[in-house]
Amino acid sequence: MINVTKTYFPPLDVYAKQLKRVWENEWLTNRGELLKELEDKLKSYLSVSDIIVMNNGTIPLQIAVKLLGKGGEIITTPFSYVATTSSIIWENCTPVFVDIHPEKFTIDYEKIEAAITEKTTCILATHVFGNVCDIEEIDLIAKKHNLKVIYDAAHCFGVQYKGQSVFEYGDISTCSFHATKLFHTGEGGAVFCKDETLRHQIYYSHNFGHNGPLDFHGLGINGKISELHAAMGLSVLPYMDEIIESRKKTVEWYQSRIDFTKKKSIKLKENSTWNYSYYPIVFENENQLLQKLQELNAININPRRYFYPSLNTIPYVKGKPMPVSEDIAKRILCLPLFVGIEEADLEKIITVINR
Repeated sequence: MINVTKTYFPPLDVYAKQLKRVWENEWLTNRGELLKELEDKLKSYLSVSDIIVMNNGTIPLQIAVKLLGKGGEIITTPFSYVATTSSIIWENCTPVFVDIHPEKFTIDYEKIEAAITEKTTCILATHVFGNVCDIEEIDLIAKKHNLKVIYDAAHCFGVQYKGQSVFEYGDISTCSFHATKLFHTGEGGAVFCKDETLRHQIYYSHNFGHNGPLDFHGLGINGKISELHAAMGLSVLPYMDEIIESRKKTVEWYQSRIDFTKKKSIKLKENSTWNYSYYPIVFENENQLLQKLQELNAININPRRYFYPSLNTIPYVKGKPMPVSEDIAKRILCLPLFVGIEEADLEKIITVINR
């Protein structure tokens, strides 16, 4: 069975060595030694000014929306994982969708201003498949209208824009360290924020609001990650260059062998790097996609329809039509991409796609 992705498992002895430290410390959670070490190493690897590692990639989004959304309208993309939208609604804010760029799949900045009202508080945009949004243009719009910017950068581990980490942009950026992601802690995520005051709010928000053991700064939630998860992160991190290089080779294999006469891939943002976290292709129509999906499933190969359906159409959202997002969502398929995928399996996939 070949699935769209496969969790990277570091050597068992490497993980066991980190777990031994947990047993020796007799400390399982509440920001232990391994977590602090992981944060320090991630700051160095990613070249970021600050990081708070959390228990998944959704809690950072919810905290960001809670602190910056203030119950208002949040302009966002309909083409993302459902957590982008559900976080807005969960925190009693209103998602206002803006359609996407037909080739980059990120939010179309040229349509943002028309969606701004007196109730708008934030822009929450997704760097889709690790492809960087139009950051400067979004920043100008936000400054002009006194709005905050949150980036859902769940797919962006290691991605840079104009020579610096993409996590350094926006008022808050978030990432996922889920088991399916490029870098993972089994379950986990992180938040990035350069403003010291806002960072302090995020920090106490992810720790029940605590100010020491007895006092409280304000409202909080449990966003802490365990030492067991930090141990996994410390075990995976040394292999990141190997992981990215392996995925790059697979992407290059796809790029050089797929017939793009009636299909297309993603258009990457200029002046940015890519981390090869996903490999999407867009078919000419949905019927072709469904046919190829059926053929691949028949030989135990399971690509995935990321992201389907377009989020403006999900039942608990009353979204206006988003023609580009709805169209792309019906025609896009992410092909299997993970460390260790065999060339013979890649050939099977490409044969079906091209047939």
